[in-house]
Amino acid sequence: MKFLGSEILDRAKMKAVKLVPLVLAIILFMGHGSCASFTPVDNYLIACGSSKNVTFQDRTFVSDSEHSSLVLRSGNSSVASSNSTTPPPIYQSARVFLGMASYKFEIKQKGRHWVRLYFYPLPKSGENLTSASMSVVTDNFVLLNNFTFNKYNGSYMFKEYAINVTSDTLTLTFVPSNNSVAFINAIEVVSIPHEVLPDQALALNPSTPFNGLSELALETVYRLNMGGPLLTAQNDTLGRVWENDVKYLHVNSSAESVSVSPANIMYPAAITPETAPNLVYATAETMGDANVPNDNFNITWVFSVDPNFMYFVRVHFCDIVSKSLNNLVFNLFINDDIALGSLDLSSLTGELGVPYYKDFVSNSSANSHTLTVSVGPDTMADLTDAIMNGLEIMRISNEVGSLNGHLSVKSLLPSSPTKKSNIGIIIGSIVGAAAAVVLVLIGLCYCCLVARKSKTTQQERPWLPLPLYGNSQTMTKMSTTSQKSGTASCISLTSTNLGRFFMFQEILDATNKFDENLLLGVGGFGRVYKGTLEDGTKVAVKRGNPRSEQGVAEFRTEIEMLSKLRHRHLVSLIGYCDERSEMILVYEYMANGPLRSHLYGTDLPPVSWKQRLEICIGAARGLHYLHTGAAQSIIHRDVKTTNILLDENFVAKVADFGLSKTGPALDQTHVSTAVKGSFGYLDPEYFRRQQLTEKSDVYSFGVVLMEVLCTRPALNPVLPRDQVNIAEWGMSWQKKGMLDQIMDPNLVGNVNPASLKKFGETAEKCLAEYGVDRPSMGDVLWNLEYALQLEETSSALNEPEDNSTNHIPGIPLTPLEPFDNSVSMVDGGNSGTEDDDAEDAATSAVFSQLVNPRGR
Repeated sequence: MKFLGSEILDRAKMKAVKLVPLVLAIILFMGHGSCASFTPVDNYLIACGSSKNVTFQDRTFVSDSEHSSLVLRSGNSSVASSNSTTPPPIYQSARVFLGMASYKFEIKQKGRHWVRLYFYPLPKSGENLTSASMSVVTDNFVLLNNFTFNKYNGSYMFKEYAINVTSDTLTLTFVPSNNSVAFINAIEVVSIPHEVLPDQALALNPSTPFNGLSELALETVYRLNMGGPLLTAQNDTLGRVWENDVKYLHVNSSAESVSVSPANIMYPAAITPETAPNLVYATAETMGDANVPNDNFNITWVFSVDPNFMYFVRVHFCDIVSKSLNNLVFNLFINDDIALGSLDLSSLTGELGVPYYKDFVSNSSANSHTLTVSVGPDTMADLTDAIMNGLEIMRISNEVGSLNGHLSVKSLLPSSPTKKSNIGIIIGSIVGAAAAVVLVLIGLCYCCLVARKSKTTQQERPWLPLPLYGNSQTMTKMSTTSQKSGTASCISLTSTNLGRFFMFQEILDATNKFDENLLLGVGGFGRVYKGTLEDGTKVAVKRGNPRSEQGVAEFRTEIEMLSKLRHRHLVSLIGYCDERSEMILVYEYMANGPLRSHLYGTDLPPVSWKQRLEICIGAARGLHYLHTGAAQSIIHRDVKTTNILLDENFVAKVADFGLSKTGPALDQTHVSTAVKGSFGYLDPEYFRRQQLTEKSDVYSFGVVLMEVLCTRPALNPVLPRDQVNIAEWGMSWQKKGMLDQIMDPNLVGNVNPASLKKFGETAEKCLAEYGVDRPSMGDVLWNLEYALQLEETSSALNEPEDNSTNHIPGIPLTPLEPFDNSVSMVDGGNSGTEDDDAEDAATSAVFSQLVNPRGR
């Protein structure tokens, strides 16, 4: 995996180089239109506030006062217009709302619809539209929340959304904020063919299906025509806009535009011009002359995104450069994740010039406001080219149905009276009161019956059974405990404690109804909130995302694993909740959060070398216990700096056991299983052979050690190509004996050279290509303890010899944890040489504390 670095040639020169293929593409674009136009069932093109119809991009927008199938509900609105011909026709009129107003559209065909909004603050409207603050919502989704042009970098604004309409009408409501006004220049509500946007895509890190997209709203944030000109509604059967990609390239010189005649594009049965116009597939970016010695770099595009949302990413490919089949094999990366590996387009399409696309769901890059997409040659195939034709990035609505902020539609729409008269109010009140009394009586009777029944019978719950390690035991209600208001159930196994069962209302109370201000982070399973229980205990509440298929498996695995495990360096599971189809896990609260946040990406103060060693030792103790402390070893499978958490005393604890797997049996050497984990940390041997062992965790931990030393991500595609993978980069410096050249600048001059040397040797052993050459976690733990002792020892002591990776003989070792029966030595060279004996004498003081190690 290699990426082009930051060697950027003169941009003006490169733009001139790109001009020729772009001009050719424009000529092709003028000579070849897209295929026959798609005719939508619902096709509302509305010119708001206009006194006449308006033609824009070869389409006719009808005045909102003339449209027969449109209802405009506004108590107080005005019309603004411009006599100037400077703005495009669609922006020369607007409707201004002094209060809440709505457009109601009749929908003939249920399903996905484009909702497109046009905004331009007309200067002579009678209102200061530039400062106008407003929200825009549909029946179920928030499109804009407190938007104002004062915060917008531009004069015209065009917004495009994909909304799934499931009723006979679609209501678009404009809500002025802060005693301001709202306005709109034009609106489109247009049907989308069912096959264009899917219900499922491939989520990344870990790779798993993401279902339920049709229930969510999407907002187009980027749509690119790689290597080609701007395409508008005139050239797209669905009225979409495709912009050129040049300004998003990380390095201009990395890409070269190519094009063919659109007539050469051959659509397969599953793809139509509604997927993307042939003008998109007829142009592409391929690898250019980047002026670097190695041709195996990547083309990378960088996009600014909101890290609080997930994104739907569609990548379009069409091999328009090869002369024969199987001559174009490349990789696709989204952020640090490999989305498609060894992609051979011709093997998928059977022909050249045939479109292909793939859909993904991804977050922004870790701890950043960017999303990166890269293509590069597959080095295993000895081919040095890659291609991309088009790219679409769409924001996905969050759990409250918003595409802008964290407020729901109900929060933004003021409640209004629905009764038409005092008589109606009185009658409604009487009926409501009577119904309430009846419901209370029924509720009391039901509670009594449930209370009696719970004493004699077991009650089934929606998430049973939860077998542990093949046992047939199930969770049963053992007792009921009185709570402040009502009762709650304590769930346990007949022979195994699963922790406390929380009622959903308890979770709501603890997290203030999942207050976004209490959000600690977002992971593949779901969102994590800080909570406070009734007794004042601080907890971390992980709420599963019901739209992610990995959730159920992670939920089960986490409970099964952590119910068996208790260790000072493993995050403790306090309990769980599975009411109301929720999957919620409650953990002890780790006040200092993930290790990664103390290394890079935040403003937190740097931690000292000694403290970093203690953190690594704590994490190693936790992993060593997993591998040796249970009846059958447990392989974590997702060791990384975000899964090592720190408590208020900076004690490290390993977290997130959703991908964990029981290790091989005594008569086996490995577990055969599908590859899961995080790219950058994945054991290459496990990745190649799909054979999982405890040494896979050791490799991942070696990557963690390099992150701790160098304070940078495991994978960073925007760095120079030789620095992208921290394991490869770090080991190249380690082999030169110059690890101090790439360490965190905050550590320079503050690290004992002997300690750094031992640390580097340990990381190098962990990152060995083959598992058999890696140490056990017990060996890693011993060597890190040694590195810490060297750091604490006077610098007057001699540095250890080159073969110091072997532990020094003759030093008694006591168990480091209750489950550590022994700490084995790292395999290596001759352990009984005279040099070793001399080193024993010189450093005997170093090990004075290892006889009776204290907890760190």
